Amino acid sequence: MKLRHTLFLSLLPLSCLHASAQTEPNITNWLINTTNVMGRHYVSGNPTPIQDAVLANVQNVKYSTSWVYVTTNGIPSYITGPFLDGNPSVATSQNAIFRFPRVPVQNTGTPTATTGGNIGIFVNGVALFDYRDGASWRFSTNSMAGGPLGGMGDNIWNRDAIVAERLGFDCAKGHPAMGNYHHHQNPSAFSLDIVPISTVCNVYAADGLYAIDSTRHSPLIGLAYDGFPIYGAYGFSNSDGTGGLKRMLSSYQLRGIAVRTHYADGTNVTDGPAVNATYPLGTFREDYEYVAHAEPYYLDVHNGRYCVTPEYPGGTYAYFCTMNANWNSAYPYCVGPTFYGLKSAAKVASISEAVTTYTYLKVAARVYLGGAYDNGTGLMADMLRSSSHVPAAQPYTSLGYTFTGALATSGSIAPGILAYTGSNAIVDWVVLELRNSATPATITASAPALLQRDGDVVAMDGLSVMTFPIPPGSYHVAVRHRNHLATMTATAISLGVNTTTVDMTSTATGTYGTDAQNTIGTVRTLWNGDVNFDGAAKYTGSGNDRDPILTTVGGTTPNNSVVGYQAGDINLDGSVKYTGSGNDRDPILINVGSTTPNNVRNAQIP
Repeated sequence: MKLRHTLFLSLLPLSCLHASAQTEPNITNWLINTTNVMGRHYVSGNPTPIQDAVLANVQNVKYSTSWVYVTTNGIPSYITGPFLDGNPSVATSQNAIFRFPRVPVQNTGTPTATTGGNIGIFVNGVALFDYRDGASWRFSTNSMAGGPLGGMGDNIWNRDAIVAERLGFDCAKGHPAMGNYHHHQNPSAFSLDIVPISTVCNVYAADGLYAIDSTRHSPLIGLAYDGFPIYGAYGFSNSDGTGGLKRMLSSYQLRGIAVRTHYADGTNVTDGPAVNATYPLGTFREDYEYVAHAEPYYLDVHNGRYCVTPEYPGGTYAYFCTMNANWNSAYPYCVGPTFYGLKSAAKVASISEAVTTYTYLKVAARVYLGGAYDNGTGLMADMLRSSSHVPAAQPYTSLGYTFTGALATSGSIAPGILAYTGSNAIVDWVVLELRNSATPATITASAPALLQRDGDVVAMDGLSVMTFPIPPGSYHVAVRHRNHLATMTATAISLGVNTTTVDMTSTATGTYGTDAQNTIGTVRTLWNGDVNFDGAAKYTGSGNDRDPILTTVGGTTPNNSVVGYQAGDINLDGSVKYTGSGNDRDPILINVGSTTPNNVRNAQIP
C-alpha cells in the first residue's frame, strides 16, 4: 500500500542517535514537495479543478537535538472542495512551521484532552482536527449553538463533526475552517470505501492521502501533537507484530440511552435533547462510552496501542484511524478524546535554534538472486519466507560487514512483513550500497534492505523504495547478498529526491568488471556460490565454498540435509544439501565452470 501523490515517502526504522537522525520516521516520513506541485480546488457546479498558486504538501523538514520542524502551507496535492453545505471558505495557505518532539513521552499523569483546531498533522502537512465541529447543545434555547452555527452552546453535549458535517466534506473527507483545510478522520476518499456514504466523488473526484489496503499494514500517515505516530486502520493483529493483518477496532460504542441526562461515568449533567430521529445516537461525542476489550486489536481510550509497526520494529505507541467494516469512519476517528503522550507540539512563528535540514535521495534498485530465480515464472522463490527462516534482523553485521552511514540496528523488520505473499513477498535480506563516483571503491552510504520476489530492493516496510539521507548526486549503485557475488553499476548514476530506477536484472544496464552477473534467458542474475562471504565462488582449494556445505550437513553424513537460514543454502530453498537432487554443491561447480573446477569466480566490484 502506498500513499497517494507520493512526492516523497520513506519508511525507515527508528534510531535515537543524533548521528543517524535522518533515519527517524518523524523526520523521514513527510511528503516533501520536490517538483513544485501546486494545490487545486473545485468550485461547486464545475468538475474541472482550478489551479492554485500555492505549493502543496510539505516544503522542508529540519531538526535539532530535541525537535523536528515541518514547514508546510497545509495544502494537499489532491484536489480540495467543493463543500456542499454552503461553507464559503476555501483551502488557503497556512504558511506554517510545526514543531514536534523528536522523542515523544508518555503522559503518566492526568491525560490531556484534545481541543478544537489542530491536534496533529498528516504527512502531507494537512491539519488533523478531533471529532468536534465546535457546536454543542444549548439547554436554555433548546437548540444547537456554536461553531458553524454561531453563538455559544453549553459544551456539555458536543456535536460530532463527522456526523453533522458530512455534506460539508469534499471527496477526500476534508474541509476548511477559516481557510485551514483539515481532516477529522481517516483521509482516504469516500469513493475508496467499500460502501461509500457520500456521493460527492461522483462529480468532484479526488483520491485522498492514501488508498486503504487490507493486505498491508497501513502506512504512517501523520503525527499527533504529542509526537506519537498516526496510522490508517490496518495493523498487525498482535501487538508484537504477529498474527497477520487486522482492522484496528475502536473500544468506544454507542450507549443504550433514550435521554441525555448523564455521562457514561454516571455524572449528572445539564440535559441535552432526547434521543430521537432529529438527534439520533451518535450525534454527540457523549453518546459514546469506552468499553475495554481483551483482544489486542481493540484500541485503548486514546484510540491507540503500544505495538510493533513497519517503521518501528522495536515497538512504539501509535494511534490508528478507526473505521467500520464498510471502511466508514468510526469514533473517535484518529486521536482522542485524550492524548496518550505529553502534548508538546505546536505551530511556531520561526525556528530559533540551530537545525539541520533533512536531505535525501531515493533509488529503486532491482536485482535477481540466481539461486532463487525461476526462469519460468520470472520471479524468485520465497521458500525461506514461507518456511519462516528469514530472520527479523539483518544478518550482515554478524558476517563482518560494516555499514556506512546506517546502524546495524536499523536492519530489523516487523514479523508481520514476512507474512506478505505474492510477487512482493520477501525473498531475503540484501545490502544496497552507494559508492563514490570518482573512486568506486569508496562506499558513501550503505543500508540493509529487503528483496522482493519480483526483484525490487525495498525498505523495512517491505514495499517502499530505498531512501538514503545523503545529498543528491552521482553514485555507483551496488548490491550484495550473503551467498551470491556482489555487483555494481559500471558508471555513476545521477540520484536525487525523485526516485531513480536502477535495474540490474536488465542486460541493458552496464555493470562494473567482466561477466559480473549470470544471464538466464533475457535477464541477469547474481552468481550464487559465495558461501563464506569472501567475494569469490570457489569449488576447490583453500577457502573453497564447497567444504562448508559438507561441514554443515556433517562430514561423515554427506547425504544429510539441514534446514534453516544457512549460508550453505545457495539455492535458497530453506535447506542445505551436499548430494542428491537440488543440492547446493553442484551450482558452485557450474558457476566456476564444470570443466574447470579449479577456477575462481570473483565478484566484479572494487
